[in-house]
Amino acid sequence: MAKEQARVALVMGSKSDKSAAAECRKYLNRFGIDCDEHVLSAHRTPKETAEFAERARDQGYQVIIAIAGMAAHLPG
Repeated sequence: MAKEQARVALVMGSKSDKSAAAECRKYLNRFGIDCDEHVLSAHRTPKETAEFAERARDQGYQVIIAIAGMAAHLPG
């Protein structure tokens, strides 16, 4: 019986982080792991970010990878 693959989300704060996400996706794909990309910002889209966090498990996500580009200092 094949083991079910974990559902993975790549979450980045802005579209400018897509190149970092692409590198992460490439690495995951080497291991046969697919992932979904989400652009969410706690500063610019706090409601959408909170909704994603609250619903992620119900949507089947088992792994969430946060991508930090040039503004990794923003979380504090």
